[in-house]
Amino acid sequence: MTNLTRRSALVGALCSLAGCDAISSLNASAEVLDTYDLRPAAGTSTGGRIPRTLQVALPQAPAALVSDRIMVKPDAVSVTYLPDARWSDEVPALFQTLLVRSIAATGRAAYVGSAGSGPVPDKALLVRIDAFEVIVSPDGILTAQVDFDLSVINDRDQRVVASRRFSQSQQVPDDTPVAIVTGFQSLMDGILPAISDWAIRQL
Repeated sequence: MTNLTRRSALVGALCSLAGCDAISSLNASAEVLDTYDLRPAAGTSTGGRIPRTLQVALPQAPAALVSDRIMVKPDAVSVTYLPDARWSDEVPALFQTLLVRSIAATGRAAYVGSAGSGPVPDKALLVRIDAFEVIVSPDGILTAQVDFDLSVINDRDQRVVASRRFSQSQQVPDDTPVAIVTGFQSLMDGILPAISDWAIRQL
């Protein structure tokens, strides 16, 4: 199958959900969909333990990403979702869990948890998700892309300690859910350790 034919087939399959309507596709929640999860990936565990606590806030995200569906952008202005597949949780909650588990797994912070749990934090990690999607290029190439904007603040005075953007992308070989999820896991394996190490340095 040529790239162009493959792209046409993918877009056709996506559009068949609800005429390429991103909101209507959410109505498929009653359907039986294969569910996929992502694994955390810790940063370095070397270095002394820091006697400070970190709270990871629920990430902010565009409305189209506040969903458990796997977002696909068949062109620059359209948003739809991968048929027959979903994440194990809505994207912001999924990524929050990955961050908490990845940073905590370094063993270097006294406590790492989500908002509303654990002790009063010394620092808070604020996250904005700008991309967590599969992009289909005009020639049919599929690329998994993630883009996060992070800030660490002092809980006591709400002062911003540091901010940084983390962005990464990777081509995926085909439009099957397994290939796409594998692509996202590869991105997480690279970006989560970098975020973990950066967050720990801000404590």
